[in-house]
Amino acid sequence: MPRPPAPRAKKVFFRRRKVCKFCADKIAYVDYKDVKLLQQFIPERAKILPRRISGTCSRHQRILQQAIKRARHLALLPFTTD
Repeated sequence: MPRPPAPRAKKVFFRRRKVCKFCADKIAYVDYKDVKLLQQFIPERAKILPRRISGTCSRHQRILQQAIKRARHLALLPFTTD
């Protein structure tokens, strides 16, 4: 008489906790003129990445958002893509 197949063990998936880049590097002020840094938080569609995707803390997300908006106002960053 054949034995039934053994139940498979479920793989446990551990998601690594995202760390705020600004807290890790101890950056207190996000400069709006630093376009290279700001572009890391803007995808091709020119939207600001949310916290859950970028991994920034709430304090630095607010500072980052303000810096991106200032850079857009001075035409350092685009508002939208063409």
